[in-house]
Amino acid sequence: MTVPEDLRRLRRVRDRMDREYAEPLEMTELARDALMSPGHFQRSFRKAFGETPYSYLMTRRIERAKTLLRRGDRTVTEVCLAVGCTSLGSFSSRFTELVGETPSAYRARDHEAVAVIPSCVARTFTRPCRRPY
Repeated sequence: MTVPEDLRRLRRVRDRMDREYAEPLEMTELARDALMSPGHFQRSFRKAFGETPYSYLMTRRIERAKTLLRRGDRTVTEVCLAVGCTSLGSFSSRFTELVGETPSAYRARDHEAVAVIPSCVARTFTRPCRRPY
């Protein structure tokens, strides 16, 4: 069971990850912010939110990347770097895993239908999600 104070600290760290997704965030630093050891932080975060901190961070980065790719004014490499990823290969692999197509294919696809939907609604339908194995 997660202690209420631990949950508050985990939420605060998760909010930081949401705000600073493009920054180089180290898991040991995030664990320190939550006042936990790295191992305890990983386990507690997964128990509270259903995925590891790294997985959560990458999902936020891919979510933002999808928005930038739909605009079409940046290359895949520029988008990769803009969302805080340092490896184009890792970014492409994770993007493909979560979205189901490569970043280049996603960028090239017509996104006209999403453009007319309010962003608060579109975000719900375009949010990347883990597919069960």
